[in-house]
Amino acid sequence: MTRSGRILRRYSLDELPQLINVLLGEMSLVGPRPPLPSEVEQYPQDMRRRLVVKPGMTGLWQVSGRSDLSWEDSIRLDLRYVENWSLTVDLVILMRTAMAVMRGSGAY
Repeated sequence: MTRSGRILRRYSLDELPQLINVLLGEMSLVGPRPPLPSEVEQYPQDMRRRLVVKPGMTGLWQVSGRSDLSWEDSIRLDLRYVENWSLTVDLVILMRTAMAVMRGSGAY
């Protein structure tokens, strides 16, 4: 990885183009990360609940460990977000995201 690429990844600057998807209404600021089609094919029925909301640029699992979490833990946190959504939760996640990005923690 190049030095500039490392900085872009560490501070999640490589994800800024996703703001275009938010402005187009295809994504939200907060929500589960968009899954790959190959992942969705393998989801058990109960895991498909995470697909009922728009994917987001940030979410509960990103502020709870990001790349340090297992796939199962990230799915569990996404489901918890979907089942317990509120504007307050979104605001807390946005604040925690800003802090995680400034620290550069968990991004690889």
